[in-house]
Amino acid sequence: MAMKSNSLEKLFVESLKDLYDAEHQLINALPRMADAATSQDLKRNLQQHLDTTQEQTRRLEKVFQAFNEKPSRKKCVGMEGLIREGEQHMKDMMNDKDALDASLIADAQKVEHYEIAGYGTVKTYAQMLGNQEAARLIDQTLSEEYATDERLTKLAESHINIKAKS
Repeated sequence: MAMKSNSLEKLFVESLKDLYDAEHQLINALPRMADAATSQDLKRNLQQHLDTTQEQTRRLEKVFQAFNEKPSRKKCVGMEGLIREGEQHMKDMMNDKDALDASLIADAQKVEHYEIAGYGTVKTYAQMLGNQEAARLIDQTLSEEYATDERLTKLAESHINIKAKS
């Protein structure tokens, strides 16, 4: 049984490193997305998400500490791909500002769903490993990811997608 626990803990730490890198990549991408947005509501939302992401990175550092691990990054190729795709969409939509904003929301939501999957997984690992403090910290981030996704949906449905449809 100890071997299984060690394997799960190793997987947990590797997953944390991946998420830590994903958040750092997002910290670099969000300002570009906010600059590209034409809707002031969307700009504010993306800038607010940058602040939240920076806090989530600090929270991940606490999770590493809860497992006596030094915070470190492992290249998150999933986030890299999502960001690269979003940057291509920004280039493709640059001449249609309404479609650009709708595309920014869609790409941001892809990122949120990716993060929700990752944080949901590591929360389960932390619980199974018996570290309730780490699980609590991860759950806080998971709740923020869901809230960001919901705010983006409301923006899209209330006016941004409607403008893009016109």
